[in-house]
Amino acid sequence: MAAATRARVAHLLRQLQRAACQCPTHSHTYSQAPGFAPFGKTTDYAFEMAISNIRYGAGVTKEVGMDLQNMGAKNVCLMTDKNLSQLPPVQMVMDSLVKNGINFKVYDNVRVEPTDRSFMEAIEFVKKGAFDAYVAVGGGSTMDTCKAANLYASSPHSDFLDYVNAPIGKGKPVSVPLKPLIAVPTTSGTGSETTGVAIFDYEHLKVKTGIASRAIKPTLGLIDPLHTLHMPDRVVANSGFDVLCHALESYTALPYHMRSPCPSNPITRPAYQGSNPISDIWAVHALRIVAKYLKSHGMSYPISGLVKTYKAKDYNVDHPLVPHGLSVVLTSPAVFTFTAQMSPERHLETAEILGAHTRTARIADAGPILADTLRKFLYDLDVDDGLAAIGYSKADIPALVKGTLPQERVTKLAPRPQSEEDLSALFEASMKLY
Repeated sequence: MAAATRARVAHLLRQLQRAACQCPTHSHTYSQAPGFAPFGKTTDYAFEMAISNIRYGAGVTKEVGMDLQNMGAKNVCLMTDKNLSQLPPVQMVMDSLVKNGINFKVYDNVRVEPTDRSFMEAIEFVKKGAFDAYVAVGGGSTMDTCKAANLYASSPHSDFLDYVNAPIGKGKPVSVPLKPLIAVPTTSGTGSETTGVAIFDYEHLKVKTGIASRAIKPTLGLIDPLHTLHMPDRVVANSGFDVLCHALESYTALPYHMRSPCPSNPITRPAYQGSNPISDIWAVHALRIVAKYLKSHGMSYPISGLVKTYKAKDYNVDHPLVPHGLSVVLTSPAVFTFTAQMSPERHLETAEILGAHTRTARIADAGPILADTLRKFLYDLDVDDGLAAIGYSKADIPALVKGTLPQERVTKLAPRPQSEEDLSALFEASMKLY
């Protein structure tokens, strides 16, 4: 009788298991085995969503003065760039500040694709201003510059490299309180209004690096779709390429529970943590939006940082410039061909979202299928024909590889590890796209 009961119970348990929800949250696709203690693990066991408060709506910018008033702000720094300072988004912010009696000063010397020098110029300005709140109006360059200025004004005795990511800087945790910062993005792609990351060109090494800490993320992001009406065509396209590559990289990244080392303290858990059930939802949604509307990440940093004479169309700047979105997308066919063998199903899924016919496709062909899909997408949008088209040659590959190696914050989340030889091959494959 006891044996029959045990058999019946075992049968019922098997039925329950088959009926159980198999979504990533309730299954063990992402989580460790039940009862597995995190202590002593060499890889992480958790992920954290640390983002700014976000308010969305057409015309929502007009509320910024009220927000600052509610915060008790008395002396505000409004940060932007020379071009935007003459356009409606900045005027709308200033009108709101004046209407609500907010005292402010404008800093409009933000550099598009900022450098350590341009960061330090902004830092010196805000140190002298004794500001108690900040408003950043612009793209990622403006928001990142404002984050850095807020940080170093709040930690005036710190050396610039103290908070810069290792191995270029010391990567110290931020322990000082910062002032409120309201971000008003005027482009898409960077997502800088939600993150604790500030990216810049480190001129001495000719590479991009940054500062990454939850402490520097904006207090509030005001996302006003009316501002996108003032973007030139190529700025729209390059911002969209940033969305495309962020979504692809997020969805195919190393899962968070495979990232090492496991932090000994939550404060050391990095801003970029790997794919997870929440980011997966948004990444797929972003890809669908790009596929529907646009046609109408580590390797990119040295491409922007080592730019020689190329000036992107529709960018009114006085220095050579490869926009971040463009630098990312030019290597994307080669990169996703390389990474596909580690998560081919996800690579095929993203190719299908972007328009590829994958019903009869072989898993082994996931990389080439996604790469071909991306090439067609880029060709239809009149994107430059690879790195050679923006002034690079094979002779530049060693410097490009050298500039990529410090980007561990990004490259270590790739699902497939890369050697220097791999990176050289990827840059060579990206010299020409079509």
